[in-house]
Amino acid sequence: MTNTAVKNYLLSLQANIVAALEKLDGHSFITDSWERPEGGGGISRVIEEGAFFERGGVNFSHVMGSNLPPSAAASRPELAGRSWEAMGVSLVLHPRNPYSPTVHMNVRFFSTHAQGQESVWWFGGGMDLTPYYGFEQDARHFHQTCKDAVTPFGADLHTEFKTWCDKYFYLKHRQEPRGMGGIFFDDFNRLPFEQSFALMQRVGDAFTEAYIPIAQRTKDMAYGERERDFQAYRRGRYVEFNLVFDRGTLFGLQSGGRTESILMSMPPQVKWRYDWHPEPASAEAKLYSDFLIHKDWLA
Repeated sequence: MTNTAVKNYLLSLQANIVAALEKLDGHSFITDSWERPEGGGGISRVIEEGAFFERGGVNFSHVMGSNLPPSAAASRPELAGRSWEAMGVSLVLHPRNPYSPTVHMNVRFFSTHAQGQESVWWFGGGMDLTPYYGFEQDARHFHQTCKDAVTPFGADLHTEFKTWCDKYFYLKHRQEPRGMGGIFFDDFNRLPFEQSFALMQRVGDAFTEAYIPIAQRTKDMAYGERERDFQAYRRGRYVEFNLVFDRGTLFGLQSGGRTESILMSMPPQVKWRYDWHPEPASAEAKLYSDFLIHKDWLA
C-alpha cells in the first residue's frame, strides 16, 4: 500500500458520496479545484440552495509542507519541524428542514518524514449527527451503522470511538455536547498499515448508509418559522465548536489551507440570543434533555 492508494480511494469516496447526495437532493454540486502555493491542493464539491440541502460541501484535499504546524505538533512535539503530508475527505451537510439533522464526516491520512528517520503515519476519521429535533430511531440507526463499520477491526473499537466522539464534540464553554455523537478516532496506527487503511475505508463507505435513510425519512416533514428559528439558534453552537475547538479547522487555517474550503462547514443562516432557554416540556427542550446527552443508544 502506498500514499497513492490512499489518495485514489479518497477521490473515489468523494465522487461516490456526491453522486448519492445529488440523487437525494435533485440538484448538482459545483466543482471547485484549487492549488495551494505551499504545496498540494484539492477539490471542493459544494451545493447551496438545493431542494434539500441549504448548504453542504464534500471536500478532498491533499496538502504538504516542510515544517509541521503547531496545531499538528502539539500532541507529538518530537515531530515538530518535519516535512508532512495530509490528505482526506471532509463533509458537512446542512439541510433546510429543521427536522433533518446536520451531519459531519471526515476520513484522513497523515504522514511525516525526516531524513535518516523512519516515517510516521496515522489515520483518522469519524462521523457525527447534530439534530435540531431528535428522533430515537434515527439515533439508533446512525449509531448501529457506525458500530457495524468498526467492529470487524476490534470488538472494543466502537465503545472507544464513541466515547472519543462524545468527548471531542463537546463545547466546554457551554458544557453541552454539539450533537448526539457517533464515532471519532485520530492518530490511529495500532494496526498494520493495510488494516488501518481498511478501517478508514470502512468508515468512509458507511457514511451514506448511516445518513441517507435519515434524510429520506425526514426531508418532507412539515415545519414552520418556530422550527427554523430554533434551527438557526442551534446552528450557532456548530459555528462556535468549529472555530474554537475543531482540530481540522485549526490545522487547515494554521497550515495555510484554502479558507473558502475550510469554512464551507459553516451554516448559511445562524442566530445567537442572550441567555435563551427553551420552554419547559417543549420539543426544543427535549433536544437538550433527551438527545444532547452521553447515552448508549444501542443498549
